[in-house]
Amino acid sequence: MGNILRSQKQQQKPQEPVDPHGLKPATAAIAALTRDLRSFESSSVVPEGLGQHVTSSKKEQITWYKYMSEAYRTTAPSPRTPAEAAQLVATALNWIPRVDLEVNVNCIGDGDGFTAYVAIRDDPRELANVPQEVYEMLTARTKARIRRDYWSADTLRSTLDKSGYKIIICSGNEILARKYRIRLRGVDAPELKMPYGKESKNALEKLIGGKSTKIYVYGQDQFERYVGDIYCDSVFIQEEMLRNGHAWHFKNYDRRPEFSAWERKARAARKGLWASRNPEKPWHWRRDERNERHGTIEWETLFTKVIACFVAVAERLFMGGLLLARRNLLKLAILLGLMELVIIFMEQ
Repeated sequence: MGNILRSQKQQQKPQEPVDPHGLKPATAAIAALTRDLRSFESSSVVPEGLGQHVTSSKKEQITWYKYMSEAYRTTAPSPRTPAEAAQLVATALNWIPRVDLEVNVNCIGDGDGFTAYVAIRDDPRELANVPQEVYEMLTARTKARIRRDYWSADTLRSTLDKSGYKIIICSGNEILARKYRIRLRGVDAPELKMPYGKESKNALEKLIGGKSTKIYVYGQDQFERYVGDIYCDSVFIQEEMLRNGHAWHFKNYDRRPEFSAWERKARAARKGLWASRNPEKPWHWRRDERNERHGTIEWETLFTKVIACFVAVAERLFMGGLLLARRNLLKLAILLGLMELVIIFMEQ
């Protein structure tokens, strides 16, 4: 009887679910990963549904799949278990471009971005990638200084700055450095003119100012800033900024659940910017600023057109000596009066 009951229990043991093809979930996931990577190798097209799970640009998704594809090709044998697939992803992550930079506290612009410089002579990778025109500008600047043409030398230095390079002073000597503008990935801090903007900047200064930071670069944004995850003294900087209420989780561009969790905890504890009951979102503030500038430009354009119209009418009044006529003098007086009213209105 006991054997019969044990046999029935074994028969009633729930079976692990399978997909429509009879594969277990783990096996199906690995098969799907293999299929996607092989498809990418032949077409350079990322999976169609990838955009539902990530907010990075299509260009960044392709870059990421290139790393994954290369890791897959160099892995032998191919992943067959979830642990092996995880190792494949870890290998690809290690290929994400990263750079170690020392951050000058004066180069921190706000709570989510900063500028850093890498001395060309100290980094063989940078030295090998300096454009020829940069060397030509350096040579031209040296010659201009020798002949004491300081205006030309300063102009060439400004042109260098715009090209992404900068001449900095190190131990009393001028050296060439590469300029990097960095944006913290997944967070958005208040702008400096916003409430808590300066406090957010000060918090980032305390975390990375004057220290060596490790940056994992995931791509560039529309302003050509390098967007990445920042680490300093083994501390994940975005985590610190979110946990202490110094920044918002920028959900439009990053969906990592831990970021949302850190923000919620800071909000619940009323830390940092969350001490205010209804802090303004930075992206809303920037939108309103753009709209206000756009409105100002429209008014200035209208004013310019009105002035041009008045000038044209005045020129017609002066043509052929018509100004001598009394009626035309009256018209001119009315015209000048209207112009003055427009100017007063525009100044309000």
